[in-house]
Amino acid sequence: MLKLICTIGGLSAAFALHAQSPLPPYQPDREEVQVSYRDAAVLDSIIKGKAYKLSVRSHWDADEKGFWYKNYLADSTSEFIRVTIAKAVKTPAFDHVKMAAALSAALDTAITASRLPLSDLVFKGNELLVEARGKWYACHPPVYTLTPCATPQQLPERGTFRQRSRWEEHDESPGSDSLSPDKSWTASIRDGNLYVKAAGSTEETAFTTDGTIEKPYGALRWSPDSKYLVGYRITPVKQQPVYHLLSSMPGTTRAKLETDEYAQPGDPFTSYEMFVFNLSDKKAVKVNTEIYNFLGIPYLRWRKSDPRYFTYEKADRGHQRFRIIEVDAVTGATRNIIDEQTKTFIHEERIFTYYLQDSNEIIWSSEKDGWNHLYLVDAVKGGVKLEITPGPWVVRGIDSVDEKKREIWFKGSGMNEGEDPYNIHYYRVGFDGSNLVKLTTANAQHALSYSPRRTYYIDNYSRPDLVPVTELHRTADGKKIMELERADLADYFATGIRLPEVFHAKGRDGQTDIWGIICRPRNFDSTRRYPVIENIYAGPQDAFVPKTFMPYSEMQSMAQLGFIVVQMDGMGTANRSRAFHDVCWQNLADAGLPDRILWIKTLAAKYPYVDTTRVGLYGTSAGGQNSTGALLFHPEFYKAAVSACGCHDNRVDKQWWNEQWMGYPVGPHYEQQSNVTNAAKLKGNLLLIVGEADKNVPPESTYRVVDALIKANKDFDLLVVPGMGHSDGGPYGRRKKRNFFVRHLLGVEPPAF
Repeated sequence: MLKLICTIGGLSAAFALHAQSPLPPYQPDREEVQVSYRDAAVLDSIIKGKAYKLSVRSHWDADEKGFWYKNYLADSTSEFIRVTIAKAVKTPAFDHVKMAAALSAALDTAITASRLPLSDLVFKGNELLVEARGKWYACHPPVYTLTPCATPQQLPERGTFRQRSRWEEHDESPGSDSLSPDKSWTASIRDGNLYVKAAGSTEETAFTTDGTIEKPYGALRWSPDSKYLVGYRITPVKQQPVYHLLSSMPGTTRAKLETDEYAQPGDPFTSYEMFVFNLSDKKAVKVNTEIYNFLGIPYLRWRKSDPRYFTYEKADRGHQRFRIIEVDAVTGATRNIIDEQTKTFIHEERIFTYYLQDSNEIIWSSEKDGWNHLYLVDAVKGGVKLEITPGPWVVRGIDSVDEKKREIWFKGSGMNEGEDPYNIHYYRVGFDGSNLVKLTTANAQHALSYSPRRTYYIDNYSRPDLVPVTELHRTADGKKIMELERADLADYFATGIRLPEVFHAKGRDGQTDIWGIICRPRNFDSTRRYPVIENIYAGPQDAFVPKTFMPYSEMQSMAQLGFIVVQMDGMGTANRSRAFHDVCWQNLADAGLPDRILWIKTLAAKYPYVDTTRVGLYGTSAGGQNSTGALLFHPEFYKAAVSACGCHDNRVDKQWWNEQWMGYPVGPHYEQQSNVTNAAKLKGNLLLIVGEADKNVPPESTYRVVDALIKANKDFDLLVVPGMGHSDGGPYGRRKKRNFFVRHLLGVEPPAF
């Protein structure tokens, strides 16, 4: 269990030496700042298109003996590469010069060898088919004469495995007709009640009589054998509105009021009372289960071996209980196949379920042992048969399930000791947990693509501080066949740009590593102390520090103005242990800030040119809440913040996100942690940015902070962008953000534009 320490003062002595660092601060004059702005603009421009061969998109032959891909090179040129797997070699896919001449003749226009307008290739023995500008041509190298041909029959690209949503879209209209699968029955809703008639008959059976227009039956679903019909007594709830006043509408002198339905924490949901209607005896049976009043209507799965039974999944409001419930369609009796309960939260969006109908088993993911793992469930007897993937690491996603071989292909992180625990690796494992195959090994973030029959896979990996590499591997055992490409960054590095540094430091418990990245100016002077700007987003739904090579980032661009720009994932974010994640529970104001402060102090202890007396931060959405909260709750450390479209009060923001982390019912902790409630604590410099048309986080979330700051007589800056939605402010807002930090952390008036 992760031991949480609420204060960070215990480590103050460790940083006392740095606090007395003799290095003078980096303090540019206005002319130097103007040069920095020009430098940043030039760098933003010149690094674009300077990184080549970053990845490979393979186009496979039907027999999987080879494939081709296209490399993008300098000055928007390109080359086509052919890979022959048996020989483990790659060669030009064809003679580019001869192909250019042939295309020039066929298209009656000048074509160069480095800019061939080819969108597809098909290799058929000695014949090469090419698609150029929407037309197909055939040629037979080494003779490059193009003749028009029919569109070839292509091997379809392998699709991505899609987990069936646990809440598929349903037709919730009470008045819709429903034809049974065997087409022998038609069900319909009239005046709120259910009627069923046999095909070809005019005689109807009224299954219900107590339905009304206001509280109808509906949302009908048949069993596969057409013997049962499941429906619900529905109590509709209309979502309350939020409003947007659009001030700057073209063609009119009046503002426009827009209204949107928007559920906030604590708002009621439409509820569904489940019934089963038996076609053989014309009886309605009320299912012995609670009213379904959260997340819409469940997806029903009928047991293949005995369609008398079906299951559905239920996440209780408050996100502290998840069940897979089986229903006996004859009696309406229910039992729990899975019943998971927790004192904090269940990350509902991350739950994975896969139903193995032939074997009556379920693959289910849970954090019940402290880490997100996969379990094999007995769908008839109920309960867990075994844990498939145990250990102090995290299953990050399911790529596919092979029911015949009883194998799961999945992504995971944290299994490799000494490596960034967020790096995604790929694995294959049996349903019983045996025969775990590691498909990736390099210390990096990996992304795999498979050949159509999964005989081979292409592994593209990198880190923020490691150039991308692409390799070809054999799927059976993960063996590397050949390296396909290593990114060409010669022109990129010629600009003088620096790769970010991956850095980790202990969090508030003194044991857990907090991981992040550092961006420095390309020409920084290590004998000066630079202000620090943190890019913050502490939303608990994920982790946010980049893990792959970054050809361009706003962080690097901002660093050019004379800052050390950093980003890290503190406690309370996802993709680590359950204890790490639980820090956010009813505690979004924490935002991992104690860990972030220690991380920056540890950075300064290692690098004396990091100035912890001048620290600012910026963020958008949840990051907007976090950045303002830093000034309210940790003004001793953070001195300036830019907050865009922040969800400053978790009672104002969207229901589904906030109740997931802050819980239900809405309690006093919502108000206690609100930036609105705590606005009077503001110290330091704050810029608030909001778009008046934000439909993600209502603009009044920011306006209420503004109101509270005014009432507390606090100085702050505000930028309202007419017509803008959920955004960091756009180009204008980003310029205002840079100017704000230059003014308040460097102490220099930024250049006028």
